[in-house]
Amino acid sequence: MSGMPGRRFWSRACVRAEPEGHHIDLDTRPLNTPAGAPVVLPTAALAQAIADEWNALEGEIDPDRLPLTRFANSAIDRVLPARDAVIEAVAAYGASDLLCYRAEAPAELRARQAAAWDPWLTWCARDLGAPLIAVFGLMPHPQPDASLAALRASVAAMDAFELAALHELVALSGSLVLALAVARGALPAERAWQLSRLDETWQAEHWGLDAEAEAAATKKQADFRIAAMMLQNLSGIRNL
Repeated sequence: MSGMPGRRFWSRACVRAEPEGHHIDLDTRPLNTPAGAPVVLPTAALAQAIADEWNALEGEIDPDRLPLTRFANSAIDRVLPARDAVIEAVAAYGASDLLCYRAEAPAELRARQAAAWDPWLTWCARDLGAPLIAVFGLMPHPQPDASLAALRASVAAMDAFELAALHELVALSGSLVLALAVARGALPAERAWQLSRLDETWQAEHWGLDAEAEAAATKKQADFRIAAMMLQNLSGIRNL
């Protein structure tokens, strides 16, 4: 099955292990991507999580209730055929990582950023071999070529499914460092989201909440959690 939406026609979604990976069958019909490719997952955990999504559906097929399926479809139909381009797009965030651009004022915000973000720049230098330079203000500042190469190598080591999830984490947070820390199990996803929203949290504390902005942030946070869940089912990370 590749087309959606529709109505539930199957009694049970099951995982079928084959030498090339784990398939999903809706009764006897294999699950395919929108482009018609078979959905073949690299881990039993991810395959079972996707089967569980399909088993939980009732009545009309609602794509919003199939978030891991959407990620798998994206990995197979979009990331896999353009893997090199996706690697470059994700790695490019290292040159303008959120954690490297600090407020010039007020001093209290600068101190909060330093306390929250400096440990993860230290982690990036130590664990990824990629020291990055933090600056004040928003003017672009070049990062060491060796550090950018190290970050790219970390991204390039991922498969298409990991890249699909990592791309989402980076795009939503603005930080390749935080996304890689989540992917490697060094940082819980909820904490990473909070760190990426430090400036917005500061503004809300001092100027109040904006209902429209909060609604958009809530949607992004949900998407961030799903991307982290994808990584959890790929790697067995348990602190997400």
